[in-house]
Amino acid sequence: MPKMKTHSSLKGRFKITGTGKVRRYKAYRNHLLSHKSQRQKRNLATSPVMAAGDVNRMKQQLKNLK
Repeated sequence: MPKMKTHSSLKGRFKITGTGKVRRYKAYRNHLLSHKSQRQKRNLATSPVMAAGDVNRMKQQLKNLK
């Protein structure tokens, strides 16, 4: 049976932390930032941990990433 490949589109969108949690990025941070408040931009800059229900599916697809 061949090796399972990493899902290529997910490589740049998610990161696995050292403890095995999956971090994601937030939407609405790329452009049209001039009308958004500093508080909103600051909150968008953080990368939260993914919801527990999605982690198993993501880890299977990100299997080859470290």
